[in-house]
Amino acid sequence: MAKTRSVYVCQNCGAEAVKWLGKCPACGEWNTYVEERIAKDTSGRPGLVAVSRNATPKPLREIESSSEQRIDTHIGEVNRILGGGLVPGSIVLLGGEPGIGKSTLALQMALGLHDTQVLYISGEESAKQVKIRADRLSRVNQDCLILNETLLENILTQLENVNPGLVVIDSIQTLYTDSIESSPGSVAQIRETAAALLRYAKTSGVPVIIIGHITKDGSIAGPKVLEHIVDVVLQFEGDQNYMYRILRSGKNRFGSTSEIGIFEMRGTGLVEVTNPSEILLSHRDEALSGVAVAATIDGIRPFLIETQALVSTAAYGTPQRATTGFDNRRLNMLLAVLEKRAGFRLNQKDVFINIAGGLKVSDPAIDLALIAGVLSSAFDTAISSTTCFAAEVGLSGEIRPVSRLEQRIAEAQKLGMERIYVSKYNLKGLNVKNFHIDIVAVGRIEELVRSLFRGTRD
Repeated sequence: MAKTRSVYVCQNCGAEAVKWLGKCPACGEWNTYVEERIAKDTSGRPGLVAVSRNATPKPLREIESSSEQRIDTHIGEVNRILGGGLVPGSIVLLGGEPGIGKSTLALQMALGLHDTQVLYISGEESAKQVKIRADRLSRVNQDCLILNETLLENILTQLENVNPGLVVIDSIQTLYTDSIESSPGSVAQIRETAAALLRYAKTSGVPVIIIGHITKDGSIAGPKVLEHIVDVVLQFEGDQNYMYRILRSGKNRFGSTSEIGIFEMRGTGLVEVTNPSEILLSHRDEALSGVAVAATIDGIRPFLIETQALVSTAAYGTPQRATTGFDNRRLNMLLAVLEKRAGFRLNQKDVFINIAGGLKVSDPAIDLALIAGVLSSAFDTAISSTTCFAAEVGLSGEIRPVSRLEQRIAEAQKLGMERIYVSKYNLKGLNVKNFHIDIVAVGRIEELVRSLFRGTRD
């Protein structure tokens, strides 16, 4: 016998209350409480993972460690992020903005597993729409089955009948169960459907890939418990105006969370970018002022990016500070350091910063490249295209060391750079003889200016 009760649930964090509240006491958001009617099944809790009543504790030394073979997704970038491939019985959550390529990536993985039967469950698109997307992709899998269903009970029945090797859910916000009287996408529905899929994955050993929507602030929609119960959380990022996409790992129980994957969106789907430095650097025929190359690291992957700066006279009296792909507050700090510590007057100048390729970079090692680009634009003097920078700038004007400098120098050398500017405090323990590149060590901004712009006056 099912008992029905009415509760108010916060759509942001999942907190419950017996009456409507204007402000959620748990997360502090306003007007997020929605009334939901929940039917509680007194016969059992089918959404939870079954646990035997006869289970007894065992010493850790008596538990055998499993070394199961991972499933190759045939996408090198995805395999590296997952730690070598999909783990049997794991559940992966893939989130991202609308139109970023979540469904395309999931379908490419489903079509790439030629020797595995895949069940692709689509609650947002019809079978014909999925077929249209599959036709423009360069992969074919005759064992890929398409199912249009949103009722959880019917999906579990088909999973039992088909017994696939991989399950793709697109998306978790469209699923619902009859045991709860609330609309699909609500906190209660997402919590129960995700718990049921978790139970299926752990008991059957079949990996499940779940696509999830995100909220306006970039977090995955639904209760936070959704990210807790899954094994891997992947975030698909990128600007729709650019062709590049970045896949990040926010949580990974079977590998590192420091890896990233870079893809290029084309008409035939997502293409792996194995060497991002080559595509993020423009091959210029002539030297241009305001352009500086930075050696950065995202996750554990080093690559070179091009920073662009434009300094011009303020047209309306009030100088503008605008950035694309970089923190605007950090730019203001760097400009203040230039004025206070190096004597460059930029308070009546407009300064615009752009990170080429549409990437968003938070690595402080690009500080030196940004300052070099700003000075290059202010002096209208070009920096050599074979020169790059890797150092952080402090408030006192000193050039601070950065982590994993050897990887940055090796990447610069591989891309044909002839000179790299680093902090002199980074040289301790660094074997310069291992690199065939001119390593210039500087300690303050004044040393950088004298080395780059000899004979140039402000």
